[in-house]
Amino acid sequence: MNVFDDIQWSHGGARRLQTQGVKYAGSKRPLLPQILDLVRETGARSVWDAFSGATHVAQALAQQGQRVIASDISFLSQVFATCYLKSKRPIDEIRQMIEELNALPPEDGWFSEHYGGEVRENSPLSLQKDGLKKPFQKKNTQKLDAIRRTIDGWELDEETRCVLLVSLILALNEVDNTLGHFTSYLREWSPRSYRTLELRVPQLFPHGGGHEVYRADVFDLAEGIRADFAYFDPPYGSNNEKMPSSRVRYAAYYHFWTTVILNDRPALFGKAARRMDSSDLLAHSPFEEFRKNASGRFVAVEAIQRLLKITPVEWILLSYSSGGRATAEELLDVIHEAGKLVKMLKIDYRQNVMARMTWTSQWLRELETKNQEFLFLIQK
Repeated sequence: MNVFDDIQWSHGGARRLQTQGVKYAGSKRPLLPQILDLVRETGARSVWDAFSGATHVAQALAQQGQRVIASDISFLSQVFATCYLKSKRPIDEIRQMIEELNALPPEDGWFSEHYGGEVRENSPLSLQKDGLKKPFQKKNTQKLDAIRRTIDGWELDEETRCVLLVSLILALNEVDNTLGHFTSYLREWSPRSYRTLELRVPQLFPHGGGHEVYRADVFDLAEGIRADFAYFDPPYGSNNEKMPSSRVRYAAYYHFWTTVILNDRPALFGKAARRMDSSDLLAHSPFEEFRKNASGRFVAVEAIQRLLKITPVEWILLSYSSGGRATAEELLDVIHEAGKLVKMLKIDYRQNVMARMTWTSQWLRELETKNQEFLFLIQK
């Protein structure tokens, strides 16, 4: 995957934007044209991107001219949002620092010990002597060890530190031996894992400032948010009763990026060498919850209901997947409680087409057979 992803859409004339991010489950990059057009239709000048994730939406909104409030509970999201929405460091200075980092000699360190694998002659297998698969070849974790130590040794403002960390993460994303997450690794070394880690200057863009970035629980921010528009893309969990909850928790999927950012050498567990704080007992979101409460309602549905109710903005755009825990009837009920459903768009991932849905029964029928994403524009 090329991390330099171009997003193009037309609204009163062609415009071209560019956002960057890592491979990320549930990324809304494919939905950006629809999301951005809906924001423009409302005339909103400020937007709260409340589950910012890989920050494609936040980056695009800022380039479109909105003032953005980006929030998420993940360190990855915080670092990406700070890089693109807050940094104003001259590009020449960033480029010089990145050239110095690329020139560092490799060294063995903590990342190489736990995540680096040796390449055996005449064998494509990533299995090591201990029988475990690794997410990176050791030549690249050795560069990671040297670069990460050096970044911590420099006196940097937080915005510049985040720019360098984003550059490092994007580079690692280009040489990994994974399917895009860090709960398991490929048995055979992927073609890209043979590449040599090389940092590049992130695709920064000019902005007028005024953006805000938070790493916080969405409910801790909601009632105090001051914006015209809120975009909610909660983690969906799964409606597959046989799927264990650990498979849908973002803290588990992206634990490695957290460790790269914090460089805190955490206690690890399991074959994937996950952080202990990414375990199911410690990493929990009600939006990912697959259980029902005592009243028989899904915890995830009640979380959406509460969030829609307490957020003091005029416009809310809610993303939801047909593979999520909430049923169509439940979701429409909580939407109508919160305000007026102005528009509902459907994106069919299988056929890559978008259609405007006009009545509930149509959605219910198609929801049963297709993997679809829905955008609900709500006016409170």
